[in-house]
Amino acid sequence: MHIHFDLQQLNWLAVLIATAAAFILGGIWYGPLFSKPWMKAFGLSSDEVNQRHPGKVFGMAIMWTSVAAIMLALFIEPDADFHLGAMTGFFIGIGCITPFMGIHYAFEGRDWKILAINAGYSTLALTLMGAILGWF
Repeated sequence: MHIHFDLQQLNWLAVLIATAAAFILGGIWYGPLFSKPWMKAFGLSSDEVNQRHPGKVFGMAIMWTSVAAIMLALFIEPDADFHLGAMTGFFIGIGCITPFMGIHYAFEGRDWKILAINAGYSTLALTLMGAILGWF
């Protein structure tokens, strides 16, 4: 694998689409799919979550998602396809992100259900972003 750390060679349209897709996935994942168990695992109420400033929360989410898309794009070879891109994202999610989340959660004494929700989203989002980046 050749890692190309040249930001000028990135397909910025693909990065933008990958960012948007992962952000939308996050809205579905942490909305209708897992909002209740996620809030319960953190001991949060709907009111507490809704009191947060949405511009700040969503702004930070878009920023961090775009950083992840850019970094993932640097690891996907320019001649990659949909499958290679998806597999790259999947293996980074399941093999790098999830284990470190697990370490943090073990030391923080967090419920393993929240690890499954958060690491599941991260892995799925990276897989989706990788598929988009590879496809372009």
